[in-house]
Amino acid sequence: MSFPLLTATAALPALGAVATAAVPAARRTAAKWLALTVSLATLALAITVLVRFDPDGSRYQLTESHAWIKDFGVRYELGVDGIAVALIALTALLIPFIVLAGWHDADPLETGSRRWRPTQGFFALILAVEAMVIISFEATDVFLFYIFFEAMLIPMYFLIGGFGDRAHEHGEEAAATQRSYAAVKFLLYNLAGGLIMLAAVIGLYVVAGNFSLTQIAEARANGSLHMATSTERWLFLGFFFAFAVKAPLWPLHTWLPNAMQESTAPVAVLITAVVDKVGTFAMLRFCLQLFPEASKWATPVILVLALISIVYGALLAVGQRDIKRLVAYASISHFGFIIMGIFAMTSQGQSGATLYMVNHGISTAALMLVAGFLISRRGSRLIADYGGVQKVAPVLAGTFLIGGLATLSLPGLAPFVSEFLVLVGTFTRYPVIGVIATFGIVLAALYTLVLYQRTMTGPVKPEVSAMPDLRVRELVVVAPLIVLLIFLGVYPKPVTDIVNPAVKQTMSDVQKKDPKPEVEAAK
Repeated sequence: MSFPLLTATAALPALGAVATAAVPAARRTAAKWLALTVSLATLALAITVLVRFDPDGSRYQLTESHAWIKDFGVRYELGVDGIAVALIALTALLIPFIVLAGWHDADPLETGSRRWRPTQGFFALILAVEAMVIISFEATDVFLFYIFFEAMLIPMYFLIGGFGDRAHEHGEEAAATQRSYAAVKFLLYNLAGGLIMLAAVIGLYVVAGNFSLTQIAEARANGSLHMATSTERWLFLGFFFAFAVKAPLWPLHTWLPNAMQESTAPVAVLITAVVDKVGTFAMLRFCLQLFPEASKWATPVILVLALISIVYGALLAVGQRDIKRLVAYASISHFGFIIMGIFAMTSQGQSGATLYMVNHGISTAALMLVAGFLISRRGSRLIADYGGVQKVAPVLAGTFLIGGLATLSLPGLAPFVSEFLVLVGTFTRYPVIGVIATFGIVLAALYTLVLYQRTMTGPVKPEVSAMPDLRVRELVVVAPLIVLLIFLGVYPKPVTDIVNPAVKQTMSDVQKKDPKPEVEAAK
């Protein structure tokens, strides 16, 4: 029997989470190093998955399948396509940086009668989220996917509510109240989506008789499984609703700004760069593959919702006073581009959407982590409390600028390629929506440059006059992300070569072909 590489990639951070949680409270530094070591070992396994994956091979590779609950047709079934491989690599890449960036975020601190939770719990929860996200990308059994899709809410709830941001203008008591509110809102929104999805999962079993993605898709392709049109549409809506909450898509997005505002910067990155990608990934893997006709039926409405997300998120980002809320609304706008690319039903759009998931993860991590370093120095999230930072901390300001320019999709940085592909892919089939979506780019330039101008330029405020520049640990976190943004901006081929074959297969699932160009190429 071959080595279960996919299981090992998810199991290692899970075991690491248990081991980290078991470290005595007095040895919190050991817990940090253990978590970092486990995250690096997981990255090594993810790289092994990446190397062993053949983009031109079969659709799902490195597969594992074992009986689990025989009476209900539930199997422990794993497999990865190019899209899953790219997102597993992104997840495993970001977690070590998240651990390093949050090195001191959960250190014990007495404030009145309140005391922060043990340090080892913070890092154990991060590893637990990593394990659940990775297995969600690997699962090809719908029931198995659902379990971890929902289970990841538990550690995220404690990370938001128990280890929130210490920078609060109204004191610790108000901060605790806001953290609790954000954590409960996050949990309730996502649980509501999950419960609706559970009903759809049960309905799928009633119709198909099993939960295997590959078996159901094969049965639909050869005609041995037929779903009534109304049944398929209801099941699609049940799945899509849960994924739209997780993504998040307007109008189901309101939990995200609160969650990111009240979280530490590393946890905010975990939310938007890692966990939220499960929602958009699942739209590609489950919605389009299981319910192709319903996906095409719902496309016009979804594209309008995605367009609203793009413009609405960008407009609200322009008016934000809080740095973290600005990045949160910017992410809502970016997720609108991703969902628009998925449901444009063109190969350029879906390739761009998948590439956007990867690039958005890197760019948001770079911007938010540098913002976190900035906030930890000043003790405030408010934009108005900064000014002239580039004169006292030029490296911090420079990395903040690069992260911001990546967020506005500047040519030469990674998000530009993916956003361009999404817009091209959308315009070829839905030109009006493609044109309106470009206003999101203009607004992105506005909120990013205004943020930089108000925080980094101008006279040096007395409160930031003694602000230190980035330290070695912080440079180790930020520098590789900046390098990746530049590398993938000028040479995205390593990622597109992996995801394009999977995109072609997804296009085949929904029986869609790219529109023919109106002007024939010159011979």
